[in-house]
Amino acid sequence: MIKVEHLAKRYADVYAVNDISFEVRQGEILGLLGPNGAGKTTTMRILTCYMPATSGIATVAGFDVFRDSISVRKQIGYLPENVPLYPEMRVKEYLNFRAKLKGVPNRERKTKIDECIEKCRIKEVQNQIVGTLSKGYRQRVGLADTLVHDPKILILDEPTIGLDPNQIRQVRQLIKELGEKHTILLSTHILPEVEMLCGRVIIVNKGKIVAMDTPSNLASQLKSGSSIVLEVRGNGEKIKNVLSSMTGVKKVAWHDMGEISNYTVDAEKGMDIREEVFSNIVKNNGIIREMRQATVTLEEIFHQITTQEQEVTT
Repeated sequence: MIKVEHLAKRYADVYAVNDISFEVRQGEILGLLGPNGAGKTTTMRILTCYMPATSGIATVAGFDVFRDSISVRKQIGYLPENVPLYPEMRVKEYLNFRAKLKGVPNRERKTKIDECIEKCRIKEVQNQIVGTLSKGYRQRVGLADTLVHDPKILILDEPTIGLDPNQIRQVRQLIKELGEKHTILLSTHILPEVEMLCGRVIIVNKGKIVAMDTPSNLASQLKSGSSIVLEVRGNGEKIKNVLSSMTGVKKVAWHDMGEISNYTVDAEKGMDIREEVFSNIVKNNGIIREMRQATVTLEEIFHQITTQEQEVTT
């Protein structure tokens, strides 16, 4: 649905976006992840025809964003980072105004608006003045605006920024539901958001794509070994020494809590040491309260990738 080839945006000698290429497949939610200033918003503004690129090719639903921008705009619903609402208008009045601008036929307008109001759960505030709404409701009104012309593709830039935890959960759930019908490109620097919503992730740093895959595949590629997390009742130091002396163990982190200790045991790549760990702890009179394999979080993936990138460029 979205295809980007060698896209670049330069300001004087500085590249905000530097030779990036990727695709968003029909029906998927793709996360565009990166720190502030990484080039996420610039990429989205190019794809939504808000600004031209310096070079490269970008198509949306088969239409070229540089040569056929009107057709592109008909295919997308765009939620910018700061939602540009008219604060003096009532919610339903605003959506009707936006539907007219987007060319929704008069005979369909009321039905489309009512569907968006229902879908975005803003029925209780539909007659309220926009300027009196909370940030969470304004964000949902912005989402209703992106949906009112029933676009195939949604491009959402930091959709949960500035919201409280309850509002974040509501907006995330709404995005997940929208992903059942729409193709979504989601930009964020909030790592748990990507893990919850996205099937694939693109990590951008300093205008370049530094990784692109599913979160689980990225984890398996970057994992240098396997780690086990343990909670054990027993002689903490003795068990630490036993674990440290095992073949294939690279490192043991021990957190002494008195009678109960927590351990993280790092093993060599490809080694499964769980049975041996269990046996050795039992032999030394330890009682295992918990044993699980540690998972690599997206935060760790992001940190490792961007750190490697900085080391290469310095």
